[in-house]
Amino acid sequence: MPVEFLGIAATHNGSETTSRSGASFDKEYTLKLARAHEDHGWDRVLFAYGSGSPDPAPAAAYIASRLDRLQILLAHRPNVSYPTFAAKTFATLDRISDGRLTVHFITGGNDHEQGREGDTLTKDERYARTREYIGIVKRIWTSHEPFDHEGEHYRFHDFVSDVFPVQQPRPDVSFGGSSPAAYAAGGAEADIYALWGEPLARTAEQIEAVKAAARAAGRTTPPRFQVAFRPIIAPTEELAWEKAHRTVAAIKDHTARGAATVVRHHSRLAPENTGAQRLIAIAESGERFDRALWTPTAAATGGAGNSNALVGTPETVARALLDYYDLGVDIISARGYDLLDDAIDFGRQVIPLVRAEVARREAAGAPRGPQTLVGAGR
Repeated sequence: MPVEFLGIAATHNGSETTSRSGASFDKEYTLKLARAHEDHGWDRVLFAYGSGSPDPAPAAAYIASRLDRLQILLAHRPNVSYPTFAAKTFATLDRISDGRLTVHFITGGNDHEQGREGDTLTKDERYARTREYIGIVKRIWTSHEPFDHEGEHYRFHDFVSDVFPVQQPRPDVSFGGSSPAAYAAGGAEADIYALWGEPLARTAEQIEAVKAAARAAGRTTPPRFQVAFRPIIAPTEELAWEKAHRTVAAIKDHTARGAATVVRHHSRLAPENTGAQRLIAIAESGERFDRALWTPTAAATGGAGNSNALVGTPETVARALLDYYDLGVDIISARGYDLLDDAIDFGRQVIPLVRAEVARREAAGAPRGPQTLVGAGR
């Protein structure tokens, strides 16, 4: 299966290393960044969700109406709207984008962040709600006759939508998490299961856990798998590592100056979500794993989100990504710390190497497994 690449659709130019220079929704920058992804080989971009951040759905519609090929991954928290309303929003956005939408459902791993928008359920209750919510959305997307729903979290009667997705039978559903409750919900409902970048052995364990959950839910085909990294690349290994250490210093300086609100919050409190706890535990056990995985970026942010780096030349990082492809990962999520320039560099220097090697293997009928990256020095 061809490998796909997911970037970030940030609405401003701030990151863990740099304060934003303008408003939280900078329309021109949002379009410029999305266009850079479309022009440099990326398949889709993620419109993320935060309690105080710009609403990702209209931002995604804005990009979809101005770009022709770039696909959209829209993050959505079930606590912020009723599933009948959300299903119509998603179907409308799939129409606007001519069938380029995937929806990423976020259960929420931080009680404080969820509480900012009135969500008081426990973590396990949130996973049960998300599973019910996804099932409702899927049915609305595909049902042309009115139906009733009587569930634990949602009840409605005689509902039918008048707007349906372009994609048939429906858009894909993406889901993430590293707890048993997450595996159970995502294994049952997700078309794509998203993981944060961990060492290869740990990633393989998570993939098997999700596959087991899918089988337990009666599925014969498991979700596709996505893994997320923060690539730090340079022309030589020495320059890449110098850049990596500068990046961590910048994260720490930015946090110390109180500019990164999200990072500061995560650094101050022990993370509640299992994924962040795993990243911190991995960082505490070592800095470097496998070919290029580097954990100090995750440690510096307190395990906040996608934060483990891949460090090296484009060839080294491409080989590292192919190692994950060999585990069964089809979708690579990547974003740098200089969002625009790093998206362009990664698109020019890494994506072609990975695509070419995957295409070569498929043409040769080679099974997934350790291979040599053609056209790259050791």
